[in-house]
Amino acid sequence: MRRAAGLLLAALVLVPASAGAGTARPPLALTATPAHVSIAGSSRATVRVANPGTTPLVVEVGRAGFSLDLRGRPQIVPRSARHAATRWLTVWPHRFVLRPGSSRALTVSSRLPARFEPGDHDALVLLTTHPRRSAGVAVRLRVGVVVIVRAPGRVVRRLVLRELRVRRARGARALEVVVANRGNVTERLARERVRIWLLRRGARTALAAEPRDLRPRTSGVVVARYGARRGWRTVRVEIASAEGGPVVRRTFRVKL
Repeated sequence: MRRAAGLLLAALVLVPASAGAGTARPPLALTATPAHVSIAGSSRATVRVANPGTTPLVVEVGRAGFSLDLRGRPQIVPRSARHAATRWLTVWPHRFVLRPGSSRALTVSSRLPARFEPGDHDALVLLTTHPRRSAGVAVRLRVGVVVIVRAPGRVVRRLVLRELRVRRARGARALEVVVANRGNVTERLARERVRIWLLRRGARTALAAEPRDLRPRTSGVVVARYGARRGWRTVRVEIASAEGGPVVRRTFRVKL
């Protein structure tokens, strides 16, 4: 992605619907709505791509594999990655021009192969603009739209609480719960599904966890900041799967 010398590539952005909005129109801007697309089996969805800037854009459409790192940051992975839906997807058109202030629809189609594993399979639709000169530097915009294809079959929801870490960095103190998703669908760990308590001498202090998604067959960190004094504490963690799935619980003993 970053091999071409002299190009300043914009970082991969999973943009919300409001991206690019404002009183002053930027010279270069590209948005996609929605930023996350879910497709059931062999079906299709529509993504609207807009140019809220003042410069015409030539946009090329590609596909790539997608993953989240341990802390939930998006990454581009090879198209051939296991469980990727990249080869199942067809996107039309492949290339188009967007005038300033205009938009157009992209059709994202999924076609399941003859043999597949049930559950969620993901990919990225990459929208990349041709380089534009700005102050002597060629600037290229790249926007990624996450596509999740759910293949039919038995849905498995299984979360495992692996370990608890204490992180102290630059004055911030946080608990990090390492969670493994051994199921076959994405788990959306919203605040109301993650409960973490500090226990000491009969008192219980609830901590708010930062929400995140956890892809199938991967592990990730759920972070909860704390302000308790230093010393040994008992930490109780409960995480509920979505759609009435099982609740996993575990108690840890850590030194804050």
